Amino acid sequence: MREIHVDEITNAVRDMCIKANKLLPDDLTGAIDRCAKCEGNKLARGIFCNMQENIEAAKELDLPVCQDTGMAVIFLEIGQEVHITGGSLYDAVNRGVALGYTEGYLRLSVVADPLRRSNTGDNTPAIIHTSIAEGDRLNIKVAPKGFGSENMSRLAMLTPASGRKEVIDFIVETAKIAGGNPCPPMVLGVGVGGDFEYCALMAKKALCRSIDTPNPDSYYAEMERDALERVNKLGIGPQGFGGDTTALSVNIEFGATHIAGLPVAVNVGCHVTRHIDISL
Repeated sequence: MREIHVDEITNAVRDMCIKANKLLPDDLTGAIDRCAKCEGNKLARGIFCNMQENIEAAKELDLPVCQDTGMAVIFLEIGQEVHITGGSLYDAVNRGVALGYTEGYLRLSVVADPLRRSNTGDNTPAIIHTSIAEGDRLNIKVAPKGFGSENMSRLAMLTPASGRKEVIDFIVETAKIAGGNPCPPMVLGVGVGGDFEYCALMAKKALCRSIDTPNPDSYYAEMERDALERVNKLGIGPQGFGGDTTALSVNIEFGATHIAGLPVAVNVGCHVTRHIDISL
């Protein structure tokens, strides 16, 4: 049994919240760089160049890459041989989020009640998802999620008579409805299968996969390519001003489901779909 003190978790989450909001993953910056070179639309190409400048300015000035520093979404994969010591795991995570957002001077966007709208003042509580794995490691993923893109996300309970085409149709329809609202080019995380809530969780997880890594199942990898091609034919383009690139990636995750259903969720990410991982 390996022990991990809650203070180590708090410190890690604090640092991850700050870093994730200021430095984009290499796969995203690489895709934006490629688009700046190959985009056929002159206006869209200029917008991609502006995005590059913004990413570099955030790095040089030590500032968030986007003014919406999001709601902190935390994935904890806990090894079954790990023993958390010194206090509550969830309290430790939320302390880390609070410190990261206040000490990092990140925007505080969380309200305690969805209707009475009182700001909590430290961007907590975080959305925390936990899973148990083999081994003696604690893997932490921090994914700050802005709501310009989150608000464009959708879920459908398709019938089992539906299939590959209908799933792709729903992905494309979601991107079309979103238009320029989620600050495209988008990253589209898709969950197929499970049940009502699990397909949405898979979609969120899909957003945290590198856009350079296709689904390991060739059937779904081909679906990702076909869906991306159709989304980009919409011509929405970066920031909604038209162009060849409406989405940088479509990432699909799938799971077992009931014989009577076909749940599908699309979690929309913007061009600064942020996530960072660490293993303790």
